[in-house]
Amino acid sequence: MSYGLLKGKKGIISGALDENSIAWKTAIKAHEEGAQIVLTNAPIAMRMGKINELAEQIGAEIIPADATSVEDLENLYTKSMEVLGGKMDFVLHSIGMSPNIRKGRAYGDLNYDWFLKSIDISALSFHKFMQVGDKLDALNEWGSVVGLSYIAAQKTFPFYTDMADAKAVLESIARSFGYRLGKSKKIRVNTISQSPTMTTAGSGIGGFDSFFDFAEKMSPLGNATGENCADYIVSLFSDLTRMVTMQNLYHDGGYSSTGISEEIIEMMQK
Repeated sequence: MSYGLLKGKKGIISGALDENSIAWKTAIKAHEEGAQIVLTNAPIAMRMGKINELAEQIGAEIIPADATSVEDLENLYTKSMEVLGGKMDFVLHSIGMSPNIRKGRAYGDLNYDWFLKSIDISALSFHKFMQVGDKLDALNEWGSVVGLSYIAAQKTFPFYTDMADAKAVLESIARSFGYRLGKSKKIRVNTISQSPTMTTAGSGIGGFDSFFDFAEKMSPLGNATGENCADYIVSLFSDLTRMVTMQNLYHDGGYSSTGISEEIIEMMQK
């Protein structure tokens, strides 16, 4: 059911790789709610994914951009304003990658050049999205910027290694830039700490299947799906959440507030 929450709004959604990605599901939901959208991803990710199918489905234009490149982001905002006929009301940062995880390096044996790349791709790109948008005056007052995080920024999960550090930086950037953009343009900036979700990126992390099942048993509502997360993101893009900013918002079925569940106790007693 559509409520017209984003009627007349314009925005950029990054990171839509395939139909399993949260960014993909968010683009569809935002379109259903009346938004005009530009899709973007790094050229290499576009070759690996199906973003052209999504663009055709929702009638969106694709503007390739490496989110670590200020020049690419300047081009992204400039062309997006031309395509959509105005400034952005919302931006979704759904970008994250760790070369150390991809190449099986343990946290105690990190390649530091790769670690810096993890930070640049997964966190500093969030800062660059906002800094470039602000300098180009490409963001409307009362706009909304959302980044996708994970509870590993607060609690240790051995399989998440240097991505946990990147997410902690991401959440700090949301607070720091959220204050700046809130004061200057009433723009709010938030991150969402989502349940483990069966995305292409998430399921590629070692031990993910076991943790997905554990989180399902720990959460009183069960794991939040990608579709659930897309609904939540759309609500943050809408005018219904104008006074929510600088927050890391848990969207995890109650996992983050549960010490131990009955299901886990029963498993331990067997």
